[in-house]
Amino acid sequence: MKQLIALFILILVIGFNSKAQKIVKPSREGFDLIQDGIPHGKLDTISYESSTVGTVRNSVVYTPPGYSVNKKYPVLYLLHGIGGDEFEWLNGGHPEVILDNLYAENKVESMIVVMPNGRAMKDDSAGGNIMAPDKVQAFATFEGDLLNDLIPFIEKTYPVLKDREHRAIAGLSMGGGQSLNFGLGNLDKFAWVGGFSSAPNTKSPEELVPDPEKAKEQLKLLWISCGDADGLLRFSTRTHEYLQKNNVPHIYLEEPGGVHDFKVWKNGLFMFSQLIFKPVDSSTFPLYNSGLFNQ
Repeated sequence: MKQLIALFILILVIGFNSKAQKIVKPSREGFDLIQDGIPHGKLDTISYESSTVGTVRNSVVYTPPGYSVNKKYPVLYLLHGIGGDEFEWLNGGHPEVILDNLYAENKVESMIVVMPNGRAMKDDSAGGNIMAPDKVQAFATFEGDLLNDLIPFIEKTYPVLKDREHRAIAGLSMGGGQSLNFGLGNLDKFAWVGGFSSAPNTKSPEELVPDPEKAKEQLKLLWISCGDADGLLRFSTRTHEYLQKNNVPHIYLEEPGGVHDFKVWKNGLFMFSQLIFKPVDSSTFPLYNSGLFNQ
Protein backbone atom coordinates (compact mmCIF):
# COMPACT_ATOMS: atom_id res chain seq x y z
CA MET A 1 0.00 0.00 0.00
CA LYS A 2 2.83 2.39 0.90
CA GLN A 3 4.45 1.69 -2.46
CA LEU A 4 1.22 2.55 -4.27
CA ILE A 5 0.92 5.83 -2.35
CA ALA A 6 4.52 6.70 -3.13
CA LEU A 7 3.96 5.94 -6.81
CA PHE A 8 0.84 8.11 -6.86
CA ILE A 9 2.74 11.02 -5.27
CA LEU A 10 5.56 10.60 -7.79
CA ILE A 11 3.07 10.76 -10.68
CA LEU A 12 1.55 13.93 -9.26
CA VAL A 13 4.98 15.54 -8.85
CA ILE A 14 5.98 14.62 -12.39
CA GLY A 15 2.73 16.02 -13.74
CA PHE A 16 3.15 19.21 -11.70
CA ASN A 17 6.72 19.71 -12.87
CA SER A 18 5.91 19.00 -16.51
CA LYS A 19 3.28 21.73 -16.40
CA ALA A 20 5.76 24.15 -14.84
CA GLN A 21 8.44 23.39 -17.40
CA LYS A 22 6.30 24.03 -20.47
CA ILE A 23 7.77 26.67 -22.76
CA VAL A 24 5.41 29.49 -23.71
CA LYS A 25 5.56 30.11 -27.45
CA PRO A 26 5.23 33.58 -29.02
CA SER A 27 1.85 34.82 -30.15
CA ARG A 28 0.31 33.74 -33.44
CA GLU A 29 -2.13 35.45 -35.78
CA GLY A 30 -5.50 36.09 -34.16
CA PHE A 31 -4.31 36.10 -30.55
CA ASP A 32 -5.48 39.71 -30.13
CA LEU A 33 -8.79 39.48 -32.01
CA ILE A 34 -12.16 39.35 -30.28
CA GLN A 35 -13.66 35.86 -30.32
CA ASP A 36 -17.37 35.13 -30.17
CA GLY A 37 -18.71 32.33 -28.06
CA ILE A 38 -16.22 32.61 -25.20
CA PRO A 39 -16.60 34.21 -21.76
CA HIS A 40 -15.33 37.76 -21.45
CA GLY A 41 -13.89 39.73 -18.57
CA LYS A 42 -15.07 43.16 -17.46
CA LEU A 43 -13.44 46.59 -17.55
CA ASP A 44 -14.11 49.30 -14.96
CA THR A 45 -12.61 52.72 -14.32
CA ILE A 46 -12.01 53.28 -10.62
CA SER A 47 -11.00 56.38 -8.63
CA TYR A 48 -8.82 56.43 -5.53
CA GLU A 49 -7.48 59.03 -3.12
CA SER A 50 -3.76 59.60 -3.58
CA SER A 51 -2.01 61.00 -0.54
CA THR A 52 1.18 61.01 -2.60
CA VAL A 53 -0.22 63.41 -5.20
CA GLY A 54 -2.89 65.07 -3.08
CA THR A 55 -5.77 64.40 -5.44
CA VAL A 56 -8.14 61.73 -6.73
CA ARG A 57 -6.61 59.56 -9.46
CA ASN A 58 -8.02 57.03 -11.91
CA SER A 59 -7.11 53.50 -12.98
CA VAL A 60 -8.69 50.92 -15.25
CA VAL A 61 -9.34 47.48 -13.76
CA TYR A 62 -9.91 44.25 -15.69
CA THR A 63 -11.63 41.43 -13.84
CA PRO A 64 -11.47 37.99 -15.49
CA PRO A 65 -14.27 35.85 -16.91
CA GLY A 66 -16.15 34.17 -14.10
CA TYR A 67 -15.03 36.80 -11.59
CA SER A 68 -16.50 36.24 -8.13
CA VAL A 69 -16.24 38.24 -4.91
CA ASN A 70 -16.10 34.89 -3.12
CA LYS A 71 -12.72 34.06 -4.62
CA LYS A 72 -9.34 35.73 -4.01
CA TYR A 73 -7.19 36.71 -6.98
CA PRO A 74 -3.58 37.62 -7.70
CA VAL A 75 -3.00 41.05 -9.26
CA LEU A 76 -0.96 42.27 -12.21
CA TYR A 77 -0.18 45.99 -12.32
CA LEU A 78 0.25 46.84 -16.01
CA LEU A 79 1.96 50.16 -16.79
CA HIS A 80 1.85 52.39 -19.88
CA GLY A 81 4.51 54.45 -21.69
CA ILE A 82 5.58 58.10 -21.53
CA GLY A 83 3.00 59.26 -24.09
CA GLY A 84 0.07 57.35 -22.64
CA ASP A 85 -2.24 57.16 -19.67
CA GLU A 86 -4.44 54.56 -18.00
CA PHE A 87 -6.15 53.92 -21.35
CA GLU A 88 -3.02 53.38 -23.48
CA TRP A 89 -2.98 49.61 -23.11
CA LEU A 90 -6.68 49.42 -23.93
CA ASN A 91 -6.39 51.64 -26.97
CA GLY A 92 -3.24 50.11 -28.44
CA GLY A 93 -2.88 46.64 -26.97
CA HIS A 94 -6.32 45.39 -25.89
CA PRO A 95 -5.09 43.25 -22.99
CA GLU A 96 -8.69 42.40 -22.19
CA VAL A 97 -8.98 40.64 -25.58
CA ILE A 98 -5.62 38.89 -25.26
CA LEU A 99 -6.47 37.62 -21.80
CA ASP A 100 -10.04 36.61 -22.66
CA ASN A 101 -8.64 34.44 -25.46
CA LEU A 102 -6.02 32.92 -23.18
CA TYR A 103 -8.63 32.14 -20.52
CA ALA A 104 -10.68 30.36 -23.18
CA GLU A 105 -7.68 28.09 -23.80
CA ASN A 106 -7.02 27.65 -20.07
CA LYS A 107 -3.53 29.11 -20.43
CA VAL A 108 -3.54 31.73 -17.68
CA GLU A 109 -4.34 31.85 -14.01
CA SER A 110 -7.36 33.96 -13.08
CA MET A 111 -6.06 37.40 -12.14
CA ILE A 112 -7.13 41.00 -11.76
CA VAL A 113 -5.24 43.46 -13.96
CA VAL A 114 -4.85 47.08 -12.87
CA MET A 115 -3.87 49.68 -15.47
CA PRO A 116 -3.02 52.90 -13.62
CA ASN A 117 -1.90 56.32 -14.76
CA GLY A 118 1.84 56.16 -14.12
CA ARG A 119 2.29 59.94 -14.27
CA ALA A 120 1.82 60.83 -10.59
CA MET A 121 0.96 64.53 -10.67
CA LYS A 122 -2.23 66.55 -10.34
CA ASP A 123 -2.50 67.14 -14.09
CA ASP A 124 -1.66 63.61 -15.17
CA SER A 125 -2.90 63.97 -18.74
CA ALA A 126 -0.67 62.90 -21.62
CA GLY A 127 -1.14 66.23 -23.43
CA GLY A 128 1.36 69.01 -23.95
CA ASN A 129 5.10 68.40 -23.75
CA ILE A 130 5.29 64.81 -22.52
CA MET A 131 9.05 65.24 -22.03
CA ALA A 132 8.68 68.20 -19.66
CA PRO A 133 10.84 67.68 -16.54
CA ASP A 134 7.89 67.70 -14.15
CA LYS A 135 6.09 65.06 -16.20
CA VAL A 136 9.16 62.87 -16.41
CA GLN A 137 9.67 63.24 -12.64
CA ALA A 138 6.07 62.21 -12.09
CA PHE A 139 6.86 58.74 -13.46
CA ALA A 140 9.37 58.30 -10.63
CA THR A 141 6.94 59.76 -8.08
CA PHE A 142 4.44 57.08 -9.09
CA GLU A 143 6.37 54.55 -7.01
CA GLY A 144 5.01 56.13 -3.83
CA ASP A 145 1.52 56.45 -5.28
CA LEU A 146 1.54 52.80 -6.33
CA LEU A 147 2.84 51.39 -3.07
CA ASN A 148 1.10 53.68 -0.60
CA ASP A 149 -2.16 54.56 -2.31
CA LEU A 150 -3.18 52.39 -5.26
CA ILE A 151 -2.23 48.94 -3.99
CA PRO A 152 -3.92 49.49 -0.59
CA PHE A 153 -7.04 50.74 -2.40
CA ILE A 154 -7.16 47.70 -4.67
CA GLU A 155 -6.68 45.39 -1.70
CA LYS A 156 -9.58 47.05 0.17
CA THR A 157 -11.89 47.13 -2.84
CA TYR A 158 -11.31 43.78 -4.55
CA PRO A 159 -10.95 40.21 -3.23
CA VAL A 160 -7.23 39.87 -3.82
CA LEU A 161 -4.35 37.90 -2.36
CA LYS A 162 -2.08 40.36 -0.56
CA ASP A 163 1.29 38.61 -0.41
CA ARG A 164 4.19 39.29 -2.78
CA GLU A 165 3.87 35.88 -4.44
CA HIS A 166 0.50 36.98 -5.81
CA ARG A 167 1.52 40.43 -7.01
CA ALA A 168 3.12 41.17 -10.40
CA ILE A 169 4.20 44.33 -12.19
CA ALA A 170 4.98 44.82 -15.87
CA GLY A 171 4.92 47.60 -18.40
CA LEU A 172 5.92 48.96 -21.78
CA SER A 173 8.67 51.51 -22.52
CA MET A 174 8.61 54.09 -19.69
CA GLY A 175 6.30 51.69 -17.85
CA GLY A 176 8.81 48.92 -18.45
CA GLY A 177 11.46 51.01 -16.76
CA GLN A 178 9.08 51.74 -13.90
CA SER A 179 8.29 48.03 -13.55
CA LEU A 180 11.96 47.07 -13.32
CA ASN A 181 12.74 49.98 -10.98
CA PHE A 182 9.78 49.48 -8.66
CA GLY A 183 9.54 45.71 -8.87
CA LEU A 184 13.21 44.94 -8.32
CA GLY A 185 13.45 47.78 -5.81
CA ASN A 186 10.61 46.31 -3.75
CA LEU A 187 11.05 42.57 -3.80
CA ASP A 188 9.09 42.42 -0.57
CA LYS A 189 6.09 43.59 -2.61
CA PHE A 190 6.54 41.92 -6.04
CA ALA A 191 7.68 38.42 -6.98
CA TRP A 192 6.91 38.72 -10.71
CA VAL A 193 8.47 41.53 -12.75
CA GLY A 194 8.35 42.26 -16.49
CA GLY A 195 9.84 44.97 -18.69
CA PHE A 196 8.79 45.27 -22.34
CA SER A 197 11.11 47.57 -24.36
CA SER A 198 12.16 49.34 -21.19
CA ALA A 199 13.04 53.03 -21.65
CA PRO A 200 16.00 55.16 -20.47
CA ASN A 201 14.31 55.70 -17.11
CA THR A 202 15.45 52.16 -16.26
CA LYS A 203 18.05 52.32 -13.52
CA SER A 204 21.49 50.87 -14.08
CA PRO A 205 21.73 47.11 -13.49
CA GLU A 206 23.86 47.65 -10.39
CA GLU A 207 21.09 49.83 -8.92
CA LEU A 208 18.32 47.50 -9.98
CA VAL A 209 19.92 44.40 -8.49
CA PRO A 210 22.52 45.47 -5.91
CA ASP A 211 22.25 42.11 -4.15
CA PRO A 212 22.06 39.31 -6.76
CA GLU A 213 21.80 36.59 -4.12
CA LYS A 214 18.73 38.24 -2.58
CA ALA A 215 17.17 38.60 -6.02
CA LYS A 216 17.73 34.91 -6.71
CA GLU A 217 15.92 34.01 -3.49
CA GLN A 218 12.94 36.31 -3.91
CA LEU A 219 12.17 36.55 -7.62
CA LYS A 220 9.71 34.09 -9.08
CA LEU A 221 10.11 35.49 -12.59
CA LEU A 222 12.01 38.39 -14.13
CA TRP A 223 11.06 38.97 -17.77
CA ILE A 224 12.94 41.32 -20.12
CA SER A 225 11.96 41.61 -23.78
CA CYS A 226 12.60 44.08 -26.57
CA GLY A 227 12.56 44.25 -30.35
CA ASP A 228 15.98 43.67 -31.87
CA ALA A 229 15.48 46.72 -34.11
CA ASP A 230 14.46 48.98 -31.21
CA GLY A 231 16.75 51.96 -30.59
CA LEU A 232 16.27 51.40 -26.84
CA LEU A 233 17.48 47.79 -26.95
CA ARG A 234 20.69 48.68 -25.13
CA PHE A 235 18.82 49.31 -21.87
CA SER A 236 17.43 45.78 -21.91
CA THR A 237 20.71 44.27 -23.08
CA ARG A 238 22.83 45.83 -20.34
CA THR A 239 20.42 44.55 -17.69
CA HIS A 240 20.41 41.08 -19.22
CA GLU A 241 24.21 40.95 -19.38
CA TYR A 242 24.55 42.00 -15.73
CA LEU A 243 22.00 39.41 -14.61
CA GLN A 244 23.69 36.75 -16.69
CA LYS A 245 27.09 37.62 -15.23
CA ASN A 246 25.69 37.34 -11.71
CA ASN A 247 23.71 34.16 -12.41
CA VAL A 248 20.32 35.72 -11.64
CA PRO A 249 17.66 33.61 -13.41
CA HIS A 250 15.59 35.63 -15.88
CA ILE A 251 13.98 35.42 -19.30
CA TYR A 252 15.53 37.61 -21.98
CA LEU A 253 13.86 37.77 -25.36
CA GLU A 254 14.89 39.82 -28.38
CA GLU A 255 12.05 39.82 -30.86
CA PRO A 256 13.34 39.67 -34.44
CA GLY A 257 12.41 42.69 -36.53
CA GLY A 258 10.68 44.26 -33.57
CA VAL A 259 10.68 48.02 -33.13
CA HIS A 260 9.28 50.20 -30.35
CA ASP A 261 5.59 49.42 -30.81
CA PHE A 262 2.60 47.44 -29.63
CA LYS A 263 3.46 44.40 -31.73
CA VAL A 264 6.32 43.74 -29.31
CA TRP A 265 4.43 44.84 -26.21
CA LYS A 266 1.35 42.74 -26.92
CA ASN A 267 3.51 39.67 -27.42
CA GLY A 268 5.30 40.46 -24.16
CA LEU A 269 2.00 40.51 -22.31
CA PHE A 270 0.81 37.38 -24.14
CA MET A 271 3.85 35.39 -23.01
CA PHE A 272 4.44 36.95 -19.58
CA SER A 273 0.81 36.50 -18.49
CA GLN A 274 1.00 32.76 -19.17
CA LEU A 275 3.94 32.34 -16.80
CA ILE A 276 2.91 34.36 -13.77
CA PHE A 277 1.15 33.04 -10.68
CA LYS A 278 2.01 29.42 -11.45
CA PRO A 279 5.03 27.14 -10.99
CA VAL A 280 7.97 28.19 -13.14
CA ASP A 281 11.11 26.18 -13.76
CA SER A 282 14.02 28.60 -14.09
CA SER A 283 16.06 25.95 -15.91
CA THR A 284 13.88 26.68 -18.97
CA PHE A 285 14.67 30.41 -19.00
CA PRO A 286 17.72 30.20 -21.30
CA LEU A 287 15.52 28.55 -23.93
CA TYR A 288 13.65 31.81 -24.47
CA ASN A 289 15.38 33.47 -27.37
CA SER A 290 14.63 34.60 -30.90
CA GLY A 291 14.71 30.97 -32.03
CA LEU A 292 11.26 30.54 -30.52
CA PHE A 293 9.82 32.70 -33.28
CA ASN A 294 10.91 30.22 -35.93
CA GLN A 295 9.29 27.17 -34.36
